[in-house]
Amino acid sequence: MPTPLGESFFNVHSGPILEPSSGLPLHNIHRASLDQTTQGTELVDIPPKHTPTTDDSARDDYRARRNNSTSKVLVTAESAEKEPLIASPSDSDPESDFSQMGRHSQSSNADSQDQVSSAGSGSQNGHANGSMNKNLEMRRKNAALDSPTQTANIMSRETFSLDNEPPQTPIHASDAGFFDLPPQDRRNFLLLVLLYFLQGIPMGLAGGSVPFLLKKNLSYGQIGVFSLASYPYSLKLLWSPIVDAVWSPKIGRRKSWILPIQFFSGFGMIYMGGRAAKMMVAAAAEDGSGVWTFTWWWFFLVFLCATQDIAVDGWALTLLSPPNLSYASTAQTVGLTAGQFLSYTVFLAFNSPDFANKWFRQTPSDVGVMTLGGYLIFWGWVYLIVTFGLAFLKREDKTKERDGIMEVYKSMLGILKLRNIQTIIIIHLIAKIGFQANDGVTNLKLLDKGFSQEDLALTVLIDFPFEISLGYIAGRWSTSYPPIHVWCWGFIGRLIAAVVAQATVMIFPEGGVTSWYLLTVIASHIFSTFTSTVMFVAISAFHARIADPVIGGTYMTLLATVSNLGGTFPRYFILKLVDAFSAATCIPPSHSFPEDKLKGPLITNSFSCALEAERHRCTNGGGTCEMTRDGYYITNILCVIIGVVTFWGFIRPAARRLQALPLRAWRLTEGNERR
Repeated sequence: MPTPLGESFFNVHSGPILEPSSGLPLHNIHRASLDQTTQGTELVDIPPKHTPTTDDSARDDYRARRNNSTSKVLVTAESAEKEPLIASPSDSDPESDFSQMGRHSQSSNADSQDQVSSAGSGSQNGHANGSMNKNLEMRRKNAALDSPTQTANIMSRETFSLDNEPPQTPIHASDAGFFDLPPQDRRNFLLLVLLYFLQGIPMGLAGGSVPFLLKKNLSYGQIGVFSLASYPYSLKLLWSPIVDAVWSPKIGRRKSWILPIQFFSGFGMIYMGGRAAKMMVAAAAEDGSGVWTFTWWWFFLVFLCATQDIAVDGWALTLLSPPNLSYASTAQTVGLTAGQFLSYTVFLAFNSPDFANKWFRQTPSDVGVMTLGGYLIFWGWVYLIVTFGLAFLKREDKTKERDGIMEVYKSMLGILKLRNIQTIIIIHLIAKIGFQANDGVTNLKLLDKGFSQEDLALTVLIDFPFEISLGYIAGRWSTSYPPIHVWCWGFIGRLIAAVVAQATVMIFPEGGVTSWYLLTVIASHIFSTFTSTVMFVAISAFHARIADPVIGGTYMTLLATVSNLGGTFPRYFILKLVDAFSAATCIPPSHSFPEDKLKGPLITNSFSCALEAERHRCTNGGGTCEMTRDGYYITNILCVIIGVVTFWGFIRPAARRLQALPLRAWRLTEGNERR
């Protein structure tokens, strides 16, 4: 079974976002597991993208140009001595003749899973990578330190001064604990945690809680329609260059977006909260066709969250001082995870009437302690309060630095022209089909069988610490073994997890949930989470190693976006298939049914009750809906078969070929674009 919020959003977890799961996202927490703590760092050079010739005069000219256009990156001294897991250029490669850096930078990529880029979309799926006390690789587009443009940008900032001695270039990434940070960094870290936490609130609802609340009245296909609301998090790369390039100098580069977005998000949540009950009833009306209106409202809210995530990611790179920049990803991990956890696990439990009656009430009620409307209104007001506080209490450093929109889009187009990138895109788009039924339907099917809402919340609650600790193990594997090998192990395990999850649903006790069955569901959930985490961490590590340092942010975000899209777009079709393969018949009551127990017109004739609306009409009219063919079982087996065939026939051999390529095969050069 999936993790609570899955890879659909952030895959956290971009998913969102936020894999993501009840099929929709929480894997941002895995990003903290991509690196391991290192001891020392040193500065090494990254040569230009062009390949030098072997002629002596050309060599001298090349070295001169290299010295004038070098960008500095931080890598571990320990990793610089290791051989890269991705094949290195041969000894005859001209690059290795001119600089020892070739081997150092590649081994740095092999041991480091993070790349911190100042490009606005420079984090994976909009999310910062890594965690505190990690080695950093600081990369910028056109990163010549002596560039006149760069100098002008730095001197234009209000914080620039010639009165003090210039600070030394940081050589070591900070290993300081939180309380050892400078006071300003501590305040900015807490601000980032708050902003990411607010993003996690609506994402946890859209990706986790709301689909379960809708399942009472909607079919699987109609819930598939609602899953479209998560798409903005998987597509935000398309407008991230605009967020980076368009802003008001009077307000600030990042606050120009964060303030209006949080303002509209807050009012949107208050508006939806006041109408949540009516909107959910309307979503189930007219045979569920009203779900489209409900979906568009959530689509708009998720779009705002995704856009805010772009701006906050960019602001995180300037709020913290360079030695403590690794705390940006920690802030994101803590904030997003806490927000999604609160809106998914905690809200789902307190929204359950049974949970409230058992623990908080002496007089039973059919309403939980929390309602969706009240929850949205409360956090809508919190959004507005934080927005006003941010507007008047937090000052953003002004800068004249601007990124060209067309420049970023041209970089994306250049990346897409690489044959290797085209291959990995195909892999990402088909790789997650094998697990889609498990990720998107298993938890919903358990609710259908009689698994209570509070038991599901308890399962996710117990699974949460395992997800973090197992993510650390997956990170260790990704540094000890080739990442594609680890990813393939996770792929096979995830197919097995899908079969185990189906078996768990099939043995649901007729008398209701027992202790042994609850433990079985928890064990199955943890196993599914572990395999999903292994895949996510391993492929993220591979992305970090192959990304071109010159355009690291754009490169990483593009790869992560395609990966998350592969877990998002099939969901709609898979849920539709479950309804299409299901067959059920409503059997009229065999004897006279008491009129005082009828909740609808008395059923006198048999009809199909495969869809949720027809099932309710059957039971309300005194009939019995008998399932003759469960579409979940057929769809899940079909997905697993597709996963096995595509994995052994194409995905595994193609992925291993990509892993064997030298790093220069992933660089933007004229020759590579033609290959």
